[in-house]
Amino acid sequence: MTKVLSSSLLITLAALAATASARPPASGPNEAATARHYAALIAGPEPRTAELVLFFSQMPKGGDLHHHYSGAIYAETYVDWLDKQGACVNKLTYRIETDKSVVDSERAKQPKDRTCLSGADVYADDATWRELLQHWSSKDFNNHGAIQPPPDRQFFQTFGYFGPVSDHNFHEGLLELKNRALAENVGYIETMFKSPDTISDPEFDKRAWDTARDDAKFAQLLDTARQKLDPTPAFKASVDGFVKTVNDAAQGIDDDNFTMRYQTYVVRLFSPSRVFSSMLAAFEAAARGGKIVGVNIVGQESQMVSMRDYTLHMQMFRFLKKVYPKVNVAMHAGELALGDVPPEDLKYHIDQALNVAGAQRIGHGIDLAHETNAVGIMKTMREKNIPVEINLTSNAFIEGVQGQNHPITLYRKYGVPYVISTDDAGVTRHNLANEYVLFASRYKPSYAEVKRASYNSIRYSFLPDADKARLTRQLDARYARFEADVAALDRTVVKH
Repeated sequence: MTKVLSSSLLITLAALAATASARPPASGPNEAATARHYAALIAGPEPRTAELVLFFSQMPKGGDLHHHYSGAIYAETYVDWLDKQGACVNKLTYRIETDKSVVDSERAKQPKDRTCLSGADVYADDATWRELLQHWSSKDFNNHGAIQPPPDRQFFQTFGYFGPVSDHNFHEGLLELKNRALAENVGYIETMFKSPDTISDPEFDKRAWDTARDDAKFAQLLDTARQKLDPTPAFKASVDGFVKTVNDAAQGIDDDNFTMRYQTYVVRLFSPSRVFSSMLAAFEAAARGGKIVGVNIVGQESQMVSMRDYTLHMQMFRFLKKVYPKVNVAMHAGELALGDVPPEDLKYHIDQALNVAGAQRIGHGIDLAHETNAVGIMKTMREKNIPVEINLTSNAFIEGVQGQNHPITLYRKYGVPYVISTDDAGVTRHNLANEYVLFASRYKPSYAEVKRASYNSIRYSFLPDADKARLTRQLDARYARFEADVAALDRTVVKH
């Protein structure tokens, strides 16, 4: 039976949202001047985009909570790492070759005869360089008429191109991301860094699919698998090695001006046994505390395996949340648009992420309007303070969801907390300032709302309370300087 959503519930949600958003922070003269300056930039039918870029590049942006490490590194850096890793890139396929005998054979040839190129060779050949950028990122996707794959395929295929070098040079990569963040006044990143190893068990896979509809039997299967894996020396060594990799990479990244923390994640494209073994290791690693602050699940949500096993994965999260109740969970959920999958498969992903898996943050959440329990989802997120991570560039590129078609309009209207984030800024070649520019120019929020979104990225981080308080104090000081600068600048504007 189809349930009709009552208009009174929608009205109640809207009223509560309006009440919640009507509490701006106390305003001083510099903040008021900054608010007036910003309001002028978004006024009228065509916002002043160049001035918004300047404004948001300088504005403190708190943190970036939906951030993929490998997708945040620009292709240029991966090319630089080719020679360091003793690799080359095939100029016909744009795939990286790591076989030493092949690399040595190619390097012995004259440059004009090489098929597999070093980083220096790539830079020396402009045509190859431009083609590589178009394979390893979204570069030029929207500004020329060549035959191209669909944007979602273009996006997800990039990871297969640069993958062989992205799993090395972790410290160098993190340092690059830190410096880029500081340059645009971002003080915190919570990055999805790395996934633990997986273990295949065909018998588990068969039993998982057979028992998935029986919660008790499936939970028993998971518990048996956990008790089998957990005490084994190989599993413990794998988790130990994973934690050491994170800690080694993170050495020296934090300082007085910048903090980085790490989510581990599982890949939803694998068999149930591989997903569960990786998820168990991820929870175990996060439970040890330290710099690993949460667990996520990644991979294209519309893929066949992702769709087939979606509920299975949510049940795995529910089981492990009971075993490890203090481990934080953020979750890619509802990164789907009409046409990606049959309409009935748009009805439950965010709902299950919240109410089965126990997600504390929702990444993307763009199928909201199609979900059967859409109003209940928003009510739950608002009442339980569960934010949605908004990734405007990514959603527009991968799913074509933007403007008034983006559910940020619903989340804002009904009081759901949100944060502005980048997703994979290296692949889609943008930064966090750009996401705020899109947010401001498309939806015209007040300065108070923009500022609140910035603070939300600290408030809803998975940091301990003491670290949140420390970063909030830093953000207060940064805003005081920023608003003083804007107020002073505004007094020098030449009137035309």
